[in-house]
Amino acid sequence: MKFWDFSDVNLCPPVPGRADYIHYLNDLVNEGKQQKNIKVLDIGTGATCIYPLLGNAIYNWSFVATDIDKTSLKNAQNIIDKNDLGPVIKLRYQENSQQILKGIIKSSDAFTVSMCNPPFYKDEAEANVATLRKLKGLKASEKNELVRNFSGTTNELIYKGGEKAFLHNYIYQSSLFKNHCIWFTSLVSKKELIKDLNTSLTKLGAVKIKVINMGQGQKISRILAWTFINE
Repeated sequence: MKFWDFSDVNLCPPVPGRADYIHYLNDLVNEGKQQKNIKVLDIGTGATCIYPLLGNAIYNWSFVATDIDKTSLKNAQNIIDKNDLGPVIKLRYQENSQQILKGIIKSSDAFTVSMCNPPFYKDEAEANVATLRKLKGLKASEKNELVRNFSGTTNELIYKGGEKAFLHNYIYQSSLFKNHCIWFTSLVSKKELIKDLNTSLTKLGAVKIKVINMGQGQKISRILAWTFINE
């Protein structure tokens, strides 16, 4: 890759963890049979466009990447253009911040898999509490106590109702586009959410649900994957 640059205010992605998600998705979509021409929907690609860059570089996947922030999409497009990736990475703007798939997926779309790193916090106060906890663990100075060591804008970190509300909305909307994507997936940071998410997916008719544990160092996360399509 020739160029990768973004504003200091944007979320700085830990690349090994992002690559792990890509590798687990590769195992998921190729389970039982090697797939060709894999097309991925990246929800909330951000200014760095990190998942499409990694997915294309490692596995030669093509992407449609979305975001609610025009400034982030402008920066992502600059990265795409300077690396001559326009034919394999397309960006779409989500104009309604409360929607996830509505207004994005077109009637002609057919995706192999979707992916998402959802916003964690319900409001600025919750984000600040988490920041102070993290910085305390890092023994940061009081002078910089509210400076996020990983950066991140409001659009990247906050969703009304937090991670739980975002994921339930995502799951509901996925049921409206069940024939446009084989596997829907998302990272889930809070283990305690999994039970309710599984219940919602079952009620909405998901035919297969998987929880894939993943970890990098001390950080433990998981991927929730579901499909409405029978084998």
